[in-house]
Amino acid sequence: MTHNKNYTLTELAEVLSLTLDGDGQCEIHGLATLSGAGPGQLSFLSNSVYIDQLVKSNASAIIIEEKFADRWSGNKLISSSPYVSFAQATQLFDKSPAPKPGIHPSASVDDTAVLGESVTIGANVVVEANVNIGDGVVVGAGSYIGESVTLGSACRLHSNVTLYHDVSLGANVIIHSGAVIGADGFGFAFAFDGSKSVKVLQLGSVRIADDVEVGAGSTIDRGALEDTVIEQGVKIDNQVQIAHNCRIGAHTIVCGCVGIAGSVTIGKYCIMGGGSGAVGHITIADRVQVSAMSLVSKSISEPGMYSSGTLHMKTSEWKRSSVRFQQLDSIAKRLKELERSTDKD
Repeated sequence: MTHNKNYTLTELAEVLSLTLDGDGQCEIHGLATLSGAGPGQLSFLSNSVYIDQLVKSNASAIIIEEKFADRWSGNKLISSSPYVSFAQATQLFDKSPAPKPGIHPSASVDDTAVLGESVTIGANVVVEANVNIGDGVVVGAGSYIGESVTLGSACRLHSNVTLYHDVSLGANVIIHSGAVIGADGFGFAFAFDGSKSVKVLQLGSVRIADDVEVGAGSTIDRGALEDTVIEQGVKIDNQVQIAHNCRIGAHTIVCGCVGIAGSVTIGKYCIMGGGSGAVGHITIADRVQVSAMSLVSKSISEPGMYSSGTLHMKTSEWKRSSVRFQQLDSIAKRLKELERSTDKD
């Protein structure tokens, strides 16, 4: 929904299914942070860390939990989950330009392509043969859609997105600028004499289910034989690499700069923290959280939070610690020998 009007608090309470405590005729024209909000703006409190900012806020209204309601004397919209309510409110105040259905004169659309109703094809887009594009799809300027690609209804491809051949997208998929879906997986075999690498042709593709979002500059490689699969509701941040034959479970979140090696299966409702990674050919169970900058080096079979690496410290301390890391094996051996001698005594 494009933002084109102000909303009274009564209207917002109804649309967002919230309980209003305050002046229903108060008009809201935008959203803001607690510290940055002014008259006519709506803010929210979802973390008690920001209570001090709540008290000083100049917002006209706050989305807030019942347990914190007495900390704010102004207009309130009571929510059991203020951050979710705020997310819903952002859709009411979205100022993104509305797409204009039609095909730009500079676009190249193959005669065999099938386009649904109210499709928008931007400038310099290339649509190859046997492509099937659903109703309400928007393809941004400079994007490339390879042969036999399928796009479900209401997909949004921002500018300069590349979809290789045979890629399949479900409904309501959002792909941000610069993303590449369906490039070859990184597969090579050494020649018999070991003199060079022989390319393994990637014969699978990529299947992306409904309601997935892929961030700017991210890449999802096609499978070697079977498809790489991204299940429903997965959210992928910017600059993420997902290698061939991976499967990402439904509603999992993959944060920025994550690198996932080939043939990794990640369960449902997982979180891969920023800059984390996973080695190839492992499985991660449902509802696993991997903290930022961690490396998953073996399969995880139980839900929970997992971390690896070391905490930051001063460089001089790190250098001393790194020497000790190298000594751990010899220390362990000496300890074992000491235990044996103690047992004999």
